Amino acid sequence: MATSLLPSTFHNGYRQPGKGTPWVVESKEIGDDDEPHWITPPSSEVLSSTVHNSLGLNTLRTWPTIYDGTNSPHGIPKWWKPSEEVDVLICGAGPAGLQIACSLARQGVNFRIIDKAAQPLIAGRADGVQPRFLETLHSWGLATEVHEEGPLIERTAIYKDGKKLMFNTSHQSDSRYRGLHIITQGQLERIYVRDLLRHRILVERETSIADFEVKPDQSPSSHPVVIKLRNEKTGMEETVRSKFLVGSDGGASMVRKKLQIPFDGVSTDIYWGILDCKFESNYPHAWVFGSVISSKHGGCVIIPREDGYIRLYTQLDTSTTGTIAQSRQAKNSAEFQESGGHVDAHSVTADEVLQQANKIFAPYELKFAAPLSWFTVWKISERVARSFSSPDCRVHLAGDAAHIHSVMGAFGLNASIMDSANLAWKIGMCAQNKAKLSTLGPTYDSERRYHANRIIHVSGSYLRFICNSTFPLAEFNHVNKEWPPLPEPQKYQPTAGKPEEDLEFLKTFFGNNGPFLLGIDADYAPSVLVPHESAAAAIAPRNGVRAPNPRVCFDMEKTGYLYDVLTGAARLHIVIFASDLQGPMRDKLKRLAAAMSNPLSFFRRFGGLARFNPVLITKCVSYEAEPLLMSDGLQVLKDNCTVIYDDRAPDEDAHTCYEVDHAKGAIVFVRPDLWIGTSVFLDQVDELDKYFEAWLVPDEEKSTTTNGINGHV
Repeated sequence: MATSLLPSTFHNGYRQPGKGTPWVVESKEIGDDDEPHWITPPSSEVLSSTVHNSLGLNTLRTWPTIYDGTNSPHGIPKWWKPSEEVDVLICGAGPAGLQIACSLARQGVNFRIIDKAAQPLIAGRADGVQPRFLETLHSWGLATEVHEEGPLIERTAIYKDGKKLMFNTSHQSDSRYRGLHIITQGQLERIYVRDLLRHRILVERETSIADFEVKPDQSPSSHPVVIKLRNEKTGMEETVRSKFLVGSDGGASMVRKKLQIPFDGVSTDIYWGILDCKFESNYPHAWVFGSVISSKHGGCVIIPREDGYIRLYTQLDTSTTGTIAQSRQAKNSAEFQESGGHVDAHSVTADEVLQQANKIFAPYELKFAAPLSWFTVWKISERVARSFSSPDCRVHLAGDAAHIHSVMGAFGLNASIMDSANLAWKIGMCAQNKAKLSTLGPTYDSERRYHANRIIHVSGSYLRFICNSTFPLAEFNHVNKEWPPLPEPQKYQPTAGKPEEDLEFLKTFFGNNGPFLLGIDADYAPSVLVPHESAAAAIAPRNGVRAPNPRVCFDMEKTGYLYDVLTGAARLHIVIFASDLQGPMRDKLKRLAAAMSNPLSFFRRFGGLARFNPVLITKCVSYEAEPLLMSDGLQVLKDNCTVIYDDRAPDEDAHTCYEVDHAKGAIVFVRPDLWIGTSVFLDQVDELDKYFEAWLVPDEEKSTTTNGINGHV
């Protein structure tokens, strides 16, 4: 959201401009029988930018009672009683911390979340989410509000030296969410804050960690992390004991520094001046996602926003011989010389950024068409923490505390959701003594750190192309010797007047990295969660990759996607491919049904329907499947599984998507974060006993089965 919402009316059944403040409900005169009980809470119009242009000031309306947590002007609700002993303490309420909080809330995990800021982000920072981001939010029930907020990026235009280099469709994926969706970070944070409020959770504002230590007691019921909190407003301190501490406290993370974890990588010599504004321009693709590059002056990146706004990234030349220095020299030579002839990047003005952008856009021109919504100058650093977890796996890093990189690829916000989704279900299960910390805990670092290293290479390669830069890429292979080498990054040698070389770079770059840029290509290396595949695999998708999401049928009146039944922040999804329930498949299904009834099987030992989400996919339609599941002992499957129907054409159905053998069937374990853990043939259910034994804690109480409509509990 770039500016305050204007009044609107739906008088004619669709949105039209309105008048006044129709959202305001005020108290009437005392004694009026129709006086409303609910009245509008106080709102506040705040400046969205500390820097302005000649067209005035831009404000955003915010609602402190809803969004400011413990800083609410109406005071703290009576139900808010934070405990001094919690399962998890989250330090940092940016996207990464809030996402972990949303997941833990759904798991029933006791936690607190703190942040040193007085309120959520007002404007700026991250501005786009990839399909994988939205697939994760869908499993938590939050995707619709996010993906409908701003435009979907469908076209990409790249110009160089005033000439069109490329204009084409943007990369799209097989995900239901297709491509990159635009939403501001501040708006996203407010969606999360509202979600937490529904769960009776407040962000503790203006609160930071003064110190913490991890005690040696590591028993499952212990709270070994001792954290001293400080209220920045009052100076009061409080000691909290926790099972886990999450540092989602940004690039300058106090938690990372306290753990003495090196932040490997480089700080580049590249600065961006970032403008959120409306522009007037004769550039033919001004409201299309893409880049404008000048061999002499650098590059710009255009991100179309809502309501005609644009996020414009402009590469700045802050050298003593650059265009900004020359302009300052011409305007006031004496004053510039007194400053030593240097350009402090953070002294650069919005007008100077626009001037630089016009040099890059030449022969096209830009000018401001509205007050600035946001402005900042940002130096690009590319760094990854050498570990995302403490050795005992009691303290973890997420988001910018674990990795920072360029804006190219929108990886900051989108890597954070992968961190959050990966970490939250693991610490949630360990905190509730449902999983073994010793085996499950280390997988967060091994899975997410490798992905972060790859981001640096992919994002950094594209950055150097846009900026005509030869600054060396950060190298990480020397600190990750236990991993396979990262893919060789694509290197770019700046060229002038050679469009065929630029086009070849783009063709190769997007050909190699298109799915990675959309978040759907992020495979995880072998571990206790992702075992090596056997020579004869039950399905084609490999262990450790994103679970495919084919279209399916739920009943006679509803269709959708497989992910629609793979929901829940910590549900363990057991997807059973059962063909038409007949022929050689039937005996295998009988043995599976018997196993699910056996108290010693993985299903009963580790929690039954309280922990697992069995989903049976059949090639039958509902009226065919019903009688087939009522005989030969298959009633157990009907009672425990969500049954869905794979009735699309054979060249696009779910069985073909997963490449299942219709004579052997398959069982696929899909993790809560929607990656494939492992798969076995239908008659290899014993292999799942050994798989889950390695990292789950057996349920101490006898599992029970709950019947429901079509297996839904």
